[in-house]
Amino acid sequence: MIELVKTTDVVRIGYLKMVLEDAGLHPFVFDGASAYAGVIPARLMAPEDEADLARHLIAQAEA
Repeated sequence: MIELVKTTDVVRIGYLKMVLEDAGLHPFVFDGASAYAGVIPARLMAPEDEADLARHLIAQAEA
């Protein structure tokens, strides 16, 4: 798994995860179920073989 985004913004993480899933990728959020959501950064991860496409889709979604 490759880290794509690390942020305390739970809305951003959720949105980007949805964008990647809609494209048929398999993202995973680490540390997203913390009791301190919004305080401890969550990490959006993707399998190594999907990382390049995932980065491209994230850049498009945030443009």
